[in-house]
Amino acid sequence: MTRLEKIYREKVIPVLQKEFNYSSVMQLPGIEKISLNIGLGAASQNNKLMEEAVAELTSIAGQKAVVTRAKKSIAAFKVREGMPIGVRVTLRKDRMWDFLDKLMNFALPRVRDFRGISDRGFDGRGNFTLGIKEHTIFPELEIDRVENPKGMNITIVTSATTDKEGKFLLDQLGMPFRK
Repeated sequence: MTRLEKIYREKVIPVLQKEFNYSSVMQLPGIEKISLNIGLGAASQNNKLMEEAVAELTSIAGQKAVVTRAKKSIAAFKVREGMPIGVRVTLRKDRMWDFLDKLMNFALPRVRDFRGISDRGFDGRGNFTLGIKEHTIFPELEIDRVENPKGMNITIVTSATTDKEGKFLLDQLGMPFRK
């Protein structure tokens, strides 16, 4: 059991039950998975960029990254069906808890002029998406070796039914929301 999962089970669950008056433990919101995505529109022409993104996302997540391909052809973007356009990873269980712990305690505080993250990334069903402008904030990457800093989306999928429950859950886990 990871450090953050232990905090969830011992400290967050009792607070959630008290706050939302759940009648059953099955109603408790939890984190189901974390999805990491790097979109590389320009990399459809440059194969080296794609390989670099796969290697970097694999080292950040601790799990092999998968290349995503275009579903449709879009002439305006010079994209044909089946062209590689991004890289993604889905984390579950221990890797998910480790990544969330690393994100909240190491990576986000390394952002320049960090004052907390906005809580506007909720989707209406308790899931939270966070956009990062530079993926070099993660400790696994050596900033000197990264040639092209890339943006990245991090989606935290919870079993919460409302944004209020999802925000409360992430807040209790230590997500640094803006006050």
